[in-house]
This record gives sequence, structure tokens and C-alpha cells, in this order.
Amino acid sequence: MRKQIIESGGEVHFQTCVDGLLRQDERVVGVRTTAGAEFLGPVILATGHSARDVYRFLRRDGIRLEAKGIAVGVRLEHPSQLIDRLQYHNPQGRGKYLPAAEYNYVAQCDGRGVYSFCMCPGGIVVPAATGARQIVVNGMSPSHRNTAWSNSGMVVETRLEDLDGELRPFMEERFADPRFSEEHSDYFDAENPLRMLYFQEALEEACWLQGNQRQTAPAQRMQDFVRGRLSFDLPKSSYAPGLVSSPLHFWMPTFITKRLQAGFEVFGRRSRGFLTNDALLIAAETRTSSPVRIVRDALTLQHLQHPGLYPCGEGAGYAGGIVSSAIDGERCAASVAANMGL
Repeated sequence: MRKQIIESGGEVHFQTCVDGLLRQDERVVGVRTTAGAEFLGPVILATGHSARDVYRFLRRDGIRLEAKGIAVGVRLEHPSQLIDRLQYHNPQGRGKYLPAAEYNYVAQCDGRGVYSFCMCPGGIVVPAATGARQIVVNGMSPSHRNTAWSNSGMVVETRLEDLDGELRPFMEERFADPRFSEEHSDYFDAENPLRMLYFQEALEEACWLQGNQRQTAPAQRMQDFVRGRLSFDLPKSSYAPGLVSSPLHFWMPTFITKRLQAGFEVFGRRSRGFLTNDALLIAAETRTSSPVRIVRDALTLQHLQHPGLYPCGEGAGYAGGIVSSAIDGERCAASVAANMGL
């Protein structure tokens, strides 16, 4: 990919961090780096949903942002042979020729969606933190999908109004930490576009604290979680940094845990054997989508107030995965070319 960019006349700059936009009046005409270098031209901002420094400098520079809802929960890991038996309805599993089985679950629990996300058959659970004092987990499948486990995100729909509703007690507890309180002092401003991002950071730091302040992730057996019991031991897992037995049902936001518990009961009734203590919950799955939307015009794809800036992909809040982000990238590139008369 890099070779193709260079052959097409582009440049790739490693170890280079953008920390601001260049503007003429309200038009964006380029970017500035931390080293003081400037690059001029239309700006396609496609930084992904975890480049939190970008959201912060955009807000600092007066670029209009909006908070948006996300989905939050855990990564659920089963033995892959168990999922194969359930999905193929065969006590022998998938046999020699069938691929590792997938599943897709969704339920409505107390007014919010609970659903599987990014299911990884024959895969592994991986650490995905992007900063200090965080534990974030995600999943992936190697090309052969042949590990001993299958995993999926299990997440709860989280809306902006929940921040001042059922999530408020959890956030107030986090604000008892003076360091967290100082760094997020504007959280209770209802107009703050970074409020949902702050909630992400609060939950990820709580996981880090529960994980012994390392990348060992807090985890609990599935049935123990549903029944509100501590897991005294944990099954073998694909998560390489290691696990710490932790009562997720106790310290994670009740808004999330009670809906996951209800959802798992529903999924267990739909597929007998899915709700089992052979399965493992690993916290926390928080990066399902961007917690911020960088507002743009629906036709030109430029920022509503700052022409020349093209918010793009998952980080801009207009895509939710690899394919939709790629399509959005093509649309933004075509819009830039059209506006430049190319």
C-alpha cells in the first residue's frame, strides 16, 4: 500500500504527529505537525476512532464536534469446538471440511440493544489499548481460523442521555479520583462533545485498576457473571498478557452488567449450551465505534463550518468498520478531486 501511494506521487511520513489545522479565515488549508512542519492542501481527516488527541486539538481549535452514542461491553470467549457443536447442531462439531462456526445474537433488554459484535471464529482476544492507564480488548481471527477459541464482543447500546441517567453513579465514583477529576473537569458540561469519550476513558481506566495496573485483563466465567458470583479460577484463554479473576458484575456500570446478564439468559435459551461456565468474559470492549462525530455536509463531505476539511471514516463518526470506512474514503477522495477540478 505504501509503495502504491509513493508511486502515485504521495508521501509517507513516519514518526510525525499532526497537532493542529492551518486556516485562512474559516477555510482549512493544511496541517501543522508537532515539529513545526506545515503541509498545505485539502485535509482528509481519516485518523480512526482511537486518535483521541485529534478530537482534543479539534475542540481546542474551535472545530465543531458532536458527541454520539456507542456500544460498550465485554469480549466473550468460548472453546471453538463448543461453538461448532452448537451452530452446526452436530456433537462432533464441524468435522474436517467445514469452517469454524460463527454466530450473531441480538436482544432488547430494558430498552437497549444487546448484541454480538465483531465475532471472531477460531480467533484470539488481543489487547487494544492506545494509551497509558487503559485496558481495552478486541478480537481477531487468523486466516485459517484454527485456534482453540472463538470470541465476540458482547455490547450494550449506550446513548448520550444515559450519561446523565443510569451511568451517572459510575462516573461520579470515578470522579472521586482527583487525577481523573482534574483531567476530565468539564465532563458534566452537557454541551461538551467529548463526554462519551470521557466515559470510555473512565471505564478503560477502571479495567486497568482491576487488572492490577498492568495489561492483565479482568475476567469472569460466563455463568458466574450472570449469577453474580466471583470466579475462583478461570479457563485457559487466548489473551496473551494474562487474566485476573474479577467480579465484573460488581464494579462495571450496572447499566451495562444488568443488560448483559439479561441478554446472556436470552441467548442461552435460544442456543442451549451457549450460557456456560466454560466461556469467559474479558473486560472491556469499548472501541466499537467513534464516541465523537465531526460534522460534515452530506453532499460535499466537507466540514459544515470549515471548507477544505474532509472528516472521513470511522474516526469522523460516518463509518463503522473496514468496508464502510473504505467506501467513505473513496467518496471523500472523489469529492476532493471534484472540488479541485481533477
